[in-house]
Amino acid sequence: MKPDNLVSVHGGHSGQFCDHATDTLEDIVKLYIEKEFAWVGITEHTPAISGTLLDPGQKKAGLTSDGLLKNFEDYFVECKRLKEKYKKEIQIFVAMEIETYSGYEEFVPFLTERFQPDYIVGSVHFINDICFDYSLQQYNMAVDSVGGIENLYLHYFDQQYQMIKLLRPAVVGHFDLIRIFDPQYKERLTKPEIMERIERNLSLIKEQDLIMDLNLRALLKGAAEPYISQPILQRARDLEISVVPGDDSHGLSSVGAHLEEGINLLKTMGFDTDWRKPVLISSSRFPPARE
Repeated sequence: MKPDNLVSVHGGHSGQFCDHATDTLEDIVKLYIEKEFAWVGITEHTPAISGTLLDPGQKKAGLTSDGLLKNFEDYFVECKRLKEKYKKEIQIFVAMEIETYSGYEEFVPFLTERFQPDYIVGSVHFINDICFDYSLQQYNMAVDSVGGIENLYLHYFDQQYQMIKLLRPAVVGHFDLIRIFDPQYKERLTKPEIMERIERNLSLIKEQDLIMDLNLRALLKGAAEPYISQPILQRARDLEISVVPGDDSHGLSSVGAHLEEGINLLKTMGFDTDWRKPVLISSSRFPPARE
């Protein structure tokens, strides 16, 4: 595989700045360089707005929303330093992965204006302020909060649509993450009400000319296929939506994990592997990045 094909549009979480990751950001960048990546988007999670929105692990670790915001500020300082230090060896994008908990509509534009990321990954991890992908227990809490698992899917894709329309993230992260703890997800995704929302969201992604993340972390966790699942990926191909692989790495052990498998899948399906690079898209909610 040519080194130019090795990229990650969604990765680089580190133990230095993410409580559920490991290793330092610089060591992770060095490994991307060693593996001959052409470019990588470092996409650290945005902090919680308040203590009520901390996930169980953050609460157990005694973290605070103020502390996480300071840590997020430190992340931008360090990542920009590494971008400059290693610019002759790899192109680094200093990006951020957003959340969709209560208040994100104002908080994300605030963070964007304050930190000027190279681009945004638009992800949905929260339904009714419950971090559903944290554990099966949390997932079931989210299911209960909306009155059933099919309703959870409907809420997820509705929230994703609203987020995309409002913020226009350059990259839509792990499009169908909502299936994470659902062994019947293949059948669930074919339900008419759910499929209608999937088609609607894909049409919006095409209309706004966004990139979708082929998120390979699912394979690292033992799933049979990445996010995006095969039928949705085929619809993205039919619509000629740009899909770019992301390792969603959370430490040295997952840098580039399953990347060749993901690239081969996209090649087989006829996707363009001259990977499109993401840029911060101007929105009425926040200004474009400063030069």
